[in-house]
Amino acid sequence: MKIVTASLGEKYTTEIHMEEHDLTADEPEEAGGDNIGPNPYDLLLASLAACTAMAIRWYAERKKLYLTACEVTLSYIRIHIKDCKACEEGDPRSHIEHIKWEVEISGKFSDEGRRKLLSIPGKCPVSKTLKTGVVIEDEVSYV
Repeated sequence: MKIVTASLGEKYTTEIHMEEHDLTADEPEEAGGDNIGPNPYDLLLASLAACTAMAIRWYAERKKLYLTACEVTLSYIRIHIKDCKACEEGDPRSHIEHIKWEVEISGKFSDEGRRKLLSIPGKCPVSKTLKTGVVIEDEVSYV
């Protein structure tokens, strides 16, 4: 089980503690923060980008492919349903969250190796979690 603890500091500054690592999250100044760390959406995209790059490395090593570089770029946008060309008619949501992936890989591989590597992004564990949905259990206590 993974456990992450977030403790709110001044304004929106939040100290995040996980196993052996710590980091600071914040909101940009225009959103009322001090901009001293990534915001929650930056962290979400960072998690997905890191997982993607690591999955590509893992696959390349497993298949003995000569991977010299991998760069993953993600962009996020919230699209209102009325503006969504890919949304189904009658979708009850007011908007959808859209993440676009751009993956660049370098190395020496066959066409088959390249094709396999480029199929990996949608298979990383974080991607699978986001695509299949998550059960989030809320428990709030007052101290």
